[in-house]
Amino acid sequence: MRITLKQLQIFETVAERQSYTQAAKQLYLSQPAVSMQIKQLEDEVGMPVFNRIGKSIQLTDAGRELLQHARNIQIQLEEAQQSMEELRGIKRGRLHLTMASTANYFTPRLLAGFCREYPNIQISLSVANRAGLLEALENNTADMVIMGKPPANMPLAAEVFMENPLVVVAPPNHKLAGKKKVSLAEVARENFIVREIGSGTRAAVERFLATHDLERPQSLEMHSSEAIKQAVQAGLGLGVVSIHTLEMELALKRLVVLNVEDFPIMRHWHLVYRQDRHFSPVSKAFHDYVLQHADTLFGTGER
Repeated sequence: MRITLKQLQIFETVAERQSYTQAAKQLYLSQPAVSMQIKQLEDEVGMPVFNRIGKSIQLTDAGRELLQHARNIQIQLEEAQQSMEELRGIKRGRLHLTMASTANYFTPRLLAGFCREYPNIQISLSVANRAGLLEALENNTADMVIMGKPPANMPLAAEVFMENPLVVVAPPNHKLAGKKKVSLAEVARENFIVREIGSGTRAAVERFLATHDLERPQSLEMHSSEAIKQAVQAGLGLGVVSIHTLEMELALKRLVVLNVEDFPIMRHWHLVYRQDRHFSPVSKAFHDYVLQHADTLFGTGER
């Protein structure tokens, strides 16, 4: 096949945007030019890469297979460029990170320190729930993923770089707030605000309840730690969140951490990456920086 890099770039953009029009805008091309390049690519492949249903388009089986190869080629080109720049002594390049939403509370501090040491590196940062993190690893679209519990059914490398204690929080005027020790039975009688299904925090809490033979308390479901904290402050119930999300609320005395039996639930933050992904010089620099400096953020590090 004589497929050009330009055709692969256009194909990948159309696949991601699911629109010829949106892809054309992103690439600063006309829509007929995009359509022509896709047609030439399909002629080389010998079969359609998109199904056109009305105004919408979907990848065919051939298109999905080609998209994975296109992404791998782009990754290899970026790695080659970064390797050549490193050999020339140029400390620049790109870093693609995807992280769990809770990691947003400390990752900017890591990135700020890293960028001070490597000021010319461009960073692309995406935030996702657990399903999105697994998708990034499966599709090989991130250099590294910052997440809690790594999946066991994928060929991945995972390294612990910081503890992630999950604690029970309440408003300061809650009846349990002044107790030196709160039993699990007392907590189980309270209303709870929990994360959505698919969240790593939600899964950790459900594993904890199952281990202690407890049923999940009556609860409201929220899609972010911020929403949980706001609901707890409003008196809607108790919440379980990472200690890393509470710096401001504890300082302003808007929330308190309850001293609950068998809490905190101790989790860990991991740097996760595919075993078959070559470490670019930039990725290696970030990896080493995180393992060296993460434990200074909150004093809870473990390596």
